[in-house]
Amino acid sequence: MLKRLLFAAVAALFLVIQFNIGSVNAVELDEDIRTVKLNDQGDEIVLSLKQVKQGQKVFVDTCSYCHKSGATKTNPNVNLGLTALSGAFPARDNVEGIVDYLKNPTTYDGEREIYEFHPNTTRSDLYPLMRNLTDDDLEAVAGHILIQPEIRGILWGGGKVYN
Repeated sequence: MLKRLLFAAVAALFLVIQFNIGSVNAVELDEDIRTVKLNDQGDEIVLSLKQVKQGQKVFVDTCSYCHKSGATKTNPNVNLGLTALSGAFPARDNVEGIVDYLKNPTTYDGEREIYEFHPNTTRSDLYPLMRNLTDDDLEAVAGHILIQPEIRGILWGGGKVYN
């Protein structure tokens, strides 16, 4: 009887811990964390909590197969960390840059279009997961990508070394 009671208490404790520690919910998403770069000119926007949640859902549903934890399966040298995103041309370390890329993907140096290789809204016939994404969805997923380095630190984009 005592053994059963102890087991039930431990199980209940784990259940309570699980409900209180979620992915994004575990971090207090204050306004500083939700403030991201809007464009190359340095303008900023504050993402709403709704946008953050929407961005996480879209990222998990649409992007995480190839970009688990911000790494890039097809090219581990280019991840979704801010350093890599800012080094691209045009820079993709801002909402408008990421949205533009999701509509019109180009190589890292910006010299060639890669519609056939990277999912995008332009070729939703090739990438059906992108078919129904709105501009709001794209902006939300861009925001999700941009706040992850603040939330996850070096774990975001770190690849197998950290994940």
